[in-house]
Amino acid sequence: MNGYNRYAIYYAPEPGPLADFAADWLGWDPVTGTERVPPALPGLPRRAADITETPRKYGFHGTIKPPFRLADGTTGEELHAEAATLARRLQPVTLDGLRLSRIGQFLALTPVGRTTELASLASLAVMELDGFRAPLTEAEIARRNPKSLSETQRALLRRWGYPYVMEEFRFHMTLSGKLSDEDAGATIDALAPVVAPLLPAPFRVDSLCLFAEADDGRFRLLHRYTLSG
Repeated sequence: MNGYNRYAIYYAPEPGPLADFAADWLGWDPVTGTERVPPALPGLPRRAADITETPRKYGFHGTIKPPFRLADGTTGEELHAEAATLARRLQPVTLDGLRLSRIGQFLALTPVGRTTELASLASLAVMELDGFRAPLTEAEIARRNPKSLSETQRALLRRWGYPYVMEEFRFHMTLSGKLSDEDAGATIDALAPVVAPLLPAPFRVDSLCLFAEADDGRFRLLHRYTLSG
């Protein structure tokens, strides 16, 4: 559990068809820590490896507590223990399903239906584990381009280390980097018929995962915690 550059709490699907396809699509399996060969889907405007270059290193996931460096005096083992304790308090969340969506310039799977309970779960994880997060440096803040953020997002960045938490939280599982309008449309057309049979309905979040970034810049799944509250 120790010796990683950054840690994060993510939702990641249990082993199965969706997780397998997503690992292939992104070209990286965070469970085994191995590269995968992206599929050559008919109709893609570019190679899948090019479309997914940006999100590849993170593995397929939905962010709950964004990546952070450990605070001085804390360890990965202690974070693991606290995350396990938190998971025993959290109740599973059930949503209507997932759909393939365009969010700005990238594609992702997003939840269908009411997301209030999931947002509350994420906010609690951000707060309860924040003692393990090292404060952002000024350089790290600058890389977030604060001028492009709203006043609320800038405040969240400085308080919690990320601008899209709490009231700005929007759960999604990223499938691409930035795409032009034309490429986004073509990629959706190519992906939709392949992804549709894999999407769960209902969609149940009944576990969270501890991910960590190694020296190669890739994130790996270290532990899955069952939500048993």
